[in-house]
Amino acid sequence: MKDILKKYNVDEKKGLTSDKACELLLKYGKNQLKEKNKKTLAVKFLNQFRDLMIIILLIAAIISFIMAIVEGNREEFVEPILIIFIVLVNAIMGVIQENKAEKSLDALKKMSALHTRVIRDGKENIINSEDIVPGDIIKLEAGDFVPADASLLESTNLRCDESILTGESLPSSKDASEEILEDAPIGDRKNMIFSGCSVVLGTAIAVVTETGMNTQIGKIANLLNNEEDIKTPLQKKVTKLSKYLGITAVFICTIIFIIGILNKVSIKSIFMTSIALAVSAIPEGLPATITIILAIGVQRMASKNAIIRKLPAVETLGSASVICSDKTGTLTQNKMTLKKAYTDNQKLEEDINGNNSDSVKELLKYAVLCSEGSVTVDKGEEKHIGDPTETSIIKALLDYGITKDELESKYKRLYSIPFDSERKLMTSVNKMEDKNVVIVKGAFDVIAKRCIKGDLESAYNVNNKMSENALRVIAVAYKYVEKIQEDKLEDELIFMGLVGMIDPPRDEAKKSVETCKRLGIKPVMITGDHIITAKAIAKEIGILEENDLAITGKELDDLEESEFIKKIEHISVYARVSPQNKIRIVKAWQSLGKVVSMTGDGVNDAPALKAADIGCAMGITGTDVAKNASDMILTDDNFATIVYAVSYGRTIYRNIRKVIEYLIGSNIGEILTVFIAMILWKETPLESIQLLWINLVTDGFPALALGLTKETKDISSVANEDIFANKLGFRMVLEGIVISTVTLLAFYMGRKTSVEMGKTFAFVVLSITQIILSFNIKAEGFILNKETFSNKYLNYACLLSALLVVVVLMTPVKVFFGFNSLSMNTLFLLLGFTLIPTVFFEIVKLF
Repeated sequence: MKDILKKYNVDEKKGLTSDKACELLLKYGKNQLKEKNKKTLAVKFLNQFRDLMIIILLIAAIISFIMAIVEGNREEFVEPILIIFIVLVNAIMGVIQENKAEKSLDALKKMSALHTRVIRDGKENIINSEDIVPGDIIKLEAGDFVPADASLLESTNLRCDESILTGESLPSSKDASEEILEDAPIGDRKNMIFSGCSVVLGTAIAVVTETGMNTQIGKIANLLNNEEDIKTPLQKKVTKLSKYLGITAVFICTIIFIIGILNKVSIKSIFMTSIALAVSAIPEGLPATITIILAIGVQRMASKNAIIRKLPAVETLGSASVICSDKTGTLTQNKMTLKKAYTDNQKLEEDINGNNSDSVKELLKYAVLCSEGSVTVDKGEEKHIGDPTETSIIKALLDYGITKDELESKYKRLYSIPFDSERKLMTSVNKMEDKNVVIVKGAFDVIAKRCIKGDLESAYNVNNKMSENALRVIAVAYKYVEKIQEDKLEDELIFMGLVGMIDPPRDEAKKSVETCKRLGIKPVMITGDHIITAKAIAKEIGILEENDLAITGKELDDLEESEFIKKIEHISVYARVSPQNKIRIVKAWQSLGKVVSMTGDGVNDAPALKAADIGCAMGITGTDVAKNASDMILTDDNFATIVYAVSYGRTIYRNIRKVIEYLIGSNIGEILTVFIAMILWKETPLESIQLLWINLVTDGFPALALGLTKETKDISSVANEDIFANKLGFRMVLEGIVISTVTLLAFYMGRKTSVEMGKTFAFVVLSITQIILSFNIKAEGFILNKETFSNKYLNYACLLSALLVVVVLMTPVKVFFGFNSLSMNTLFLLLGFTLIPTVFFEIVKLF
């Protein structure tokens, strides 16, 4: 041990200096595993051409080139050149979008980086785990991930989950005093802790020996670099839908090709039209558009303090129907302030005011000695590290000018049993004036059973009175021992007193609970606090209403499963719960078909976070284990953030449905237009290049912009809503039929002058009709209302698409597209045609 400290010239108590840490960081690099090589720009670009329809389109362009060379007609080169140009632009846009998504992910990884407590410059600090260097002195407790390989300096009841390295399912016991050979197997190195493993029980102080790729997990890092891109459930549905549309398109295109051949349409022309129509009919950009919308949604949520760790969670969030929330820090401010104290020898309840009796000060000293948290003051700013319950006691004693460090140096800690949420106790043994004093701190009802001295009846009444006033109550007891016997330390105690602290509800909690109920979400409070405290807070913020129930974990244990299922919809508060209780609550709701969100911060919450449909870990107070088990991290530990995330998840889901409606409805219109025209007039109303321009250029911008629509007034019905709910399939087919009808009518009118004029008419009507359709879909209700143009992205996208239509109609470029010149009167007439579908859809909405 001393060799390691000497190697890095580090003081066990003071840690590294900041300068030395920077020097070592330059020498050893960041404490992170190398990720698999990212795709180069060239690979990303080539991947854009993996879509079958794009490949077919390129083959068609090549065939068109060859035929143009054979025929020796220069004008014939225009179409294949334009096709390749459009496809290349599409590919470049795809690469740009992929790069943006990649950068967003990198930014989110940094935001959700793990943190570690280190001692540097003689002070305890919290730093990003990736900035740890060999020689750093680190402090760990239950729930933390080990950030690097380290040698133990001190340990108390330490157990680590090393299954990721050893495959051993049971936690491994660790002991700083063990002497182990350096070449011993990992599982036998009892005086070492390893990167990537987690602390299950106890506390530790250790010196870092290896970081990054030099750690044990770094040596097997390649096994951790095989994560594949996840397709969300919605993306899978859309991919499946695209396949069905593809089969239909191929069938229709085959018929169109046969009709064209039988009617002596040139093979090249009908071949290109069939291929372009196939591409138009299949929304090949839809999965990518959905990914972009989800990625943008993830970014927006991150800016609102909700970091989504897994992309599919965005969709699941939108379906959440039950939110099971912790009380402390989530529904409350997590700013515990000591308000009351009661001492057994005085039988008196005092307000904490900085001028209390010696008896209260003594009680606070004992409570602080049995605490793991710390409060420091740097340049006038208080920094609380650890559990808010503990830091509120430390802060109260600090107000008397007594620091925790002073106490611990005067009364050295000999032994401790860390707080455990199942036992609801923490114990320390300190040397006080040649005596070994055992101090036990925890829930009154648990400590009272272990006391043999003290007026417990009076304390019971005071405890209830404090709890009724929404105070969190901590009991303190003690005894003197000659020898430290772990199995008997917490028995035969002398009751010392109670401290009561309050964590007031967050200002926004009540409003968020109201929002939950408006969205059809059941808010449920789950807490380890006393039931009286829990009920007081729950009533204040609106979770517990007149006919709702509040039960304890013990009462839950006594309920048969069938009886619990019957009552669960009326139970709004659970107090004094165990980790097993949390899992049972989650699974009971899930058995009723509900999508459950669960919050948690401790290592014991991890199973419930994993069991829930959406696990939400606390970003401030949450342990690394809880964060790793979660789908979402709340960087502000705020209930309102969960409600926002669920609400925004529903908005994203509804927006995606709008994008699907827009793209597929438009595609149905395109394929019906060509199919019916070929049957009626034996000629195509739109050339392949015209169809491609509409499908890949004109429609693309409004589709993406639709996905960025802000929250609509009523999103309460979106939870668990099927992708084709509310007659979406019917609407898409209807939209396709109406668009096709007006386009064919325009083609028929223009065809009286010439076929080229007919195609020009058809292009104008089809393009503008689809642009207007995006506003119709966005509006949902009557199109001419103040909400219709509230999406500025859609306004700009449609303006850009309209300008692109003007470019190919009114500039010299029109020659390449085969368009005729249009008079202003004709153009206004065609614009009138484009309003026909909107009028029709408004009439349909009335019914």
